[in-house]
Amino acid sequence: MNASIIDGKARAERLRADIATDTRNLAAAYGIVPTLATILIGNDPASAIYVRRKIEQTEEVGMRSLSFKLPSEVDEMELLDLIDRLNIDPSVHGILVQLPLPGHIGATRVLERISPLKDVDGFHVVNTGKLALGRAGLVPCTPMGCMMLLSDHVGNLEGLHAVVVGCSHIVGRPMAQLLLQARCTVSIAHIHTRNLPELVVQADILVVAAGAPGLIRGSWVKPGAVVIDVGINRVIDESSGKPRIVGDARFAEVAQVASAITPVPGGVGPMTIACLLKNTFDSAEASCLQAAASGRGR
Repeated sequence: MNASIIDGKARAERLRADIATDTRNLAAAYGIVPTLATILIGNDPASAIYVRRKIEQTEEVGMRSLSFKLPSEVDEMELLDLIDRLNIDPSVHGILVQLPLPGHIGATRVLERISPLKDVDGFHVVNTGKLALGRAGLVPCTPMGCMMLLSDHVGNLEGLHAVVVGCSHIVGRPMAQLLLQARCTVSIAHIHTRNLPELVVQADILVVAAGAPGLIRGSWVKPGAVVIDVGINRVIDESSGKPRIVGDARFAEVAQVASAITPVPGGVGPMTIACLLKNTFDSAEASCLQAAASGRGR
């Protein structure tokens, strides 16, 4: 293997340590503890595990966590009423509704009910629009984490050709916008792109978020490229018959060609929750500064 391994777990630990310091300083200066409210609907085991990790890491950095667990048959209006109450609660700085939602609840209506100022997932149409225009707002957590890893391992991205494979609103599209802001030349592709290998091999930076296990072959990758694999896919190991987690790139093949690559697991995944905490802190800090400015204006 020639590629260096991009250790997302270690980078996330450093980010959380910085957030813990900033949280203590904010509390000392303003008497405010950043607070994240998480809403879990139903009994999906994977969602429950993910929410528990978010709560644990929120509390580990000194933030306050509020947890709301609702039954899968909850009425949509009851959920929207809860979001409304959290929106107007000045002690709450971030609101996260764990996806996916039950079929009778409209995800778009729910996500757009969250105040853009407390939308720590960065999914609200207002924050999406700000990102597209290059204005300050809350950025989706996974793309933010990818950019931090790229900044660490590449430095100046200006002029590099970045190819993003995947066009979801959660990763692919915001990732492309952030790369454009870094002055990359950006191509967006997906699993239906014709001649995908011919496009991928042009990439200096390859970000794969297609949700297709093993999609990217080593022969598709430009020698020396940096590969960020966002894919998290559960597959059955052919030799052991046991489930395992793999990315969208064939790691062993791609690592022979790339200069650096994120492993799965242990690459992008840990950065997502760490960046959620960063968004929560940033929201709390912004509310403190706004309150201080309003006080000076009276």
